[in-house]
Amino acid sequence: MIDFFFLVPIAIGLGLAGLASFMWTLKNDQYDDLEGAAQRILFEGNERPEL
Repeated sequence: MIDFFFLVPIAIGLGLAGLASFMWTLKNDQYDDLEGAAQRILFEGNERPEL
C-alpha cells in the first residue's frame, strides 16, 4: 500500500510532463505541414510529385 504513495504522484507527474510537451509542440507549430515533411524525405532537389 505504501508503494501507491510513490507511484501515483510519479504517474501523474509523467502524465503532466507529457501533456506539457504536447502543448509546447502545438504552440511551436510542429504539426502545421505534415505533407511537406513526407515529400521532402522522398523527393530530393527540384523533383516534385505531380498533383
